[in-house]
Amino acid sequence: MDVFFAVLFFAFSSTITLAPNNIMIMSSGVNYGIKASVPHLLGICLGFPTMVLLVGIGFGVVFQQYPWLHLIIKILGIIYLIWLAWRIASSAPGSVDGVKRPPLTFWQAALFQWVNGKAWVMASGAIAAFTSLAGTFYYDVLQITAAFLLLSFPCVGTWLVFGAILRPLLAKPLPQRIFNISMGLLLIASVIPVIYEMWPWH
Repeated sequence: MDVFFAVLFFAFSSTITLAPNNIMIMSSGVNYGIKASVPHLLGICLGFPTMVLLVGIGFGVVFQQYPWLHLIIKILGIIYLIWLAWRIASSAPGSVDGVKRPPLTFWQAALFQWVNGKAWVMASGAIAAFTSLAGTFYYDVLQITAAFLLLSFPCVGTWLVFGAILRPLLAKPLPQRIFNISMGLLLIASVIPVIYEMWPWH
């Protein structure tokens, strides 16, 4: 139980902080409201624990043997995040009243986890830190998955609700335009550490 509480604390601190998933779900809350953003929320909250589980039971070994595959996924992730940043920053101010672009679907949000640099750091970090090779490895992986599944909904949901609270304040075109551009820039900023890590002289 001590280990499980440690995992819960790690899951909480890494899930509640500013990151691509939270920036995107808050932006969705502002632009589309809570109801329309529920599939996006479910995609994050179910997609990431699934990723943790799969990384724990074998994907990590595959990427250790084929590091070029992991590099390709990272590059695709950076390109996708930059595209999402542009999508958020260029969202029409009228989206609050009449949605012109649909929010992310469940599957888009779930699959996004596999190209999300911070998701990889969180998943691999949790597996490395909280698993033991002394016969309890798979049980440990299940504990970590359960911790993220338990805390994803309240942590990510908080960002969605916060976005929905801001929605009336950003109903006018100019404040919403400023918000969308700010969120797009924050998303770009979240990619910089991943790019730095990949840089040849790093």
